[in-house]
Amino acid sequence: MGEPRHSSTTLALMQELALTEEEIARRKAFLEFHDEDVQRLQELGGLAQQYADEVIEDFYRHLLAFDESRRFFTDPAVLARVKAAQRDYFLRLTRGVYDGAYVEDRLRIGVAHERINLPVALYVGAYGFYLRAVLRRVQEAYQHRPAEVLPLFVSLLKVVFLDMGLAIETYLAQRERTIRLQQEAIRELSTPVLPLRERLLLLPLIGAIDAQRAQQLTAQLLHSIRAYRAKVVVMDITGVPAVDSAVANHFIQTVQAARLMGATVIVSGLSPEVAHTLVRIGVDLGMVHTVGTLQDGIEAAERLLGYTVQKLEPPMLVPHPEEGQ
Repeated sequence: MGEPRHSSTTLALMQELALTEEEIARRKAFLEFHDEDVQRLQELGGLAQQYADEVIEDFYRHLLAFDESRRFFTDPAVLARVKAAQRDYFLRLTRGVYDGAYVEDRLRIGVAHERINLPVALYVGAYGFYLRAVLRRVQEAYQHRPAEVLPLFVSLLKVVFLDMGLAIETYLAQRERTIRLQQEAIRELSTPVLPLRERLLLLPLIGAIDAQRAQQLTAQLLHSIRAYRAKVVVMDITGVPAVDSAVANHFIQTVQAARLMGATVIVSGLSPEVAHTLVRIGVDLGMVHTVGTLQDGIEAAERLLGYTVQKLEPPMLVPHPEEGQ
């Protein structure tokens, strides 16, 4: 609730959702939100000012009656702050200005609620409470002019639905952003480039490889080749269940790119299914050094680097003199 106006988050959301003045006007037109609606809402402004504190107190009394919403407002200071923010929100519904600044303010509130993981059901339910509370007071205030109640309430519905659309889009955009960041982090964790020896790297691949992940692993590998001045890379694909033609061709391009940087790539762990797929789709494996297992790949890499492995006889164990007594 305390996020500053014109924050980078809300400005980015405005751009991401393409909320230009033209788009805002289009949304209003779709809701049939016209100048007469603005005039009616401005007429409600005095009534809203009169009953704002009462409505907000009733609203939070309602929220605090339920366990799922009460847990968000256990701190009295937080509760006081959000009450003040909600009062401003409530009054702004009837100020008669519904431009880009209004939309940004609604996005800001949506971001704040999504950030504390307030469920969408509670957020939408709040609108229902507002509408019921306002309708009761409008009926009381216009009891001698009952024919005006419905048009006033319909105008209020239009702006509330405008707000609800913005709120739901904010939730979706923020959740999608969180998911993208998590997916990127998972992909980075799932494609580690490990230095085994001087000038020797291991790239173990596990799980499905799509085009995006294939591009990412290529970038990581080339960066590591330069960082470690590697001459040989063992790319182990034992844990890759299947590849398609696009990914297979990307692997070939990765091998070629590594070669341009002075490194040889040894591919180990081809499963029969992957090998059959590569042959069936006609991938040129003539330039790729392949071996059966990861151990074979490491041994082949060590030979290329000039390492020799010598088996040592285990040392003879001499019993301690006291053990023989």
